[in-house]
Amino acid sequence: MASTSLNITIIGKRMFKQSEAADYTGLSSRHFKSLCDVQPVEMSPGKLLWDKHDLDKWIDGMKAGSELTTQASILSKL
Repeated sequence: MASTSLNITIIGKRMFKQSEAADYTGLSSRHFKSLCDVQPVEMSPGKLLWDKHDLDKWIDGMKAGSELTTQASILSKL
């Protein structure tokens, strides 16, 4: 019996549409708009995309306490 191997490379997305960025951060689209201060990149006229690396930095900042960290402060932004 012959064996066959597949070489599959999966390239993860770096740039996200707003709904994808919200999903990536674990927020609803509505909460993402109001809580996330990461600026999108205008890739072409009217096409805004969020950089995964910038979102990661924002999330790391939240964990470090440099952004909104308490439930009360998050709710006050809504």
